[in-house]
Amino acid sequence: MQLFRAVILRLLTTAVTLSGVAVIVFVVIRVVPGNPIAMMLPPGATDEDVARLTALYGLDKSIFRQFLIWAGGVLQGDFGTSITTRQPVLGLVLGRLPATLELSVMALVIATVIGGFAALTGTRLRGTRSEAAIDVANGMALSVPDFLWGLVLILLFGVLWPVFHISGRVTPSIDLPFTTNFYLIESLVRLRPDLWWDIVSHMLLPALALAIPLAAIIGQVLKQSLKETMHLDYVTLSRTKGYSETHVITREALPNAVLPALTLVGVQFTFLIGGTVIIERLFSYEGLGNMAIDAVINRDLPLIQGIVILFAVIFTGVNLIVDLAYAALNPRLRHG
Repeated sequence: MQLFRAVILRLLTTAVTLSGVAVIVFVVIRVVPGNPIAMMLPPGATDEDVARLTALYGLDKSIFRQFLIWAGGVLQGDFGTSITTRQPVLGLVLGRLPATLELSVMALVIATVIGGFAALTGTRLRGTRSEAAIDVANGMALSVPDFLWGLVLILLFGVLWPVFHISGRVTPSIDLPFTTNFYLIESLVRLRPDLWWDIVSHMLLPALALAIPLAAIIGQVLKQSLKETMHLDYVTLSRTKGYSETHVITREALPNAVLPALTLVGVQFTFLIGGTVIIERLFSYEGLGNMAIDAVINRDLPLIQGIVILFAVIFTGVNLIVDLAYAALNPRLRHG
């Protein structure tokens, strides 16, 4: 019952958060200088043409009235029509979302594996030069932003040693028999290893660029948590029973030390999705972040609103899942 009340409270908080984000984004993008209607019309357009399109997209009304009309449409599943493509915003956003989700999840998996391995290795080799080398590598990975890692990876594996693709999501000449936009998952379901490898070879470099800084953060937090856990009584007791140091770390200390890292991974995953904007542009990856940049350049107000709202839904949803997972794994919270 206590968990149920907590879930209801979080859902109400999420609704308030999304409403606030919608209001702020709607107002901000309309007070920023620039006329989206002027960008749609050719140079010889008349004032009548401008007035007609302005009325068509409802930009001749007050901001408050525009927001009410837009919010009413959102409640019915209508996020408006893109100014540049003249297509429904919801369809455009949901069409690009799978690419960004697959890229983000791959980056998260890579970051978790690298960060976890670094933390476990550093803990196992604590007090040695190898631990110091791991700490230096963590610091270097954390101090360089993801887009610079992307440039380095493009130079290394796209120019000097061209073994991976550096642009696009899939090779254009390949016939894509997909019914969904989750190419990576569907290629596995269809038992098409050739398609799967082509998709992975396009995703690996941008995913790695996103994963390196996150792996450094995960490694530092998990290592510090392991360091604190290694001095607890039950860990010392397991040593007296004759267990190896590797067993003590992985079977006794890690299950409790992983909780702070779990919370960090959930929070950082939301920032990881936001970081795909620059990386997708850098690698010409056909995801939601790339579309967001085009929407901002073209002043496509309905598309910007749809993308931001979707990002907000993902952020709040991931945070809710992390909170529930933390409560389920932590017995003190689970039993009140």
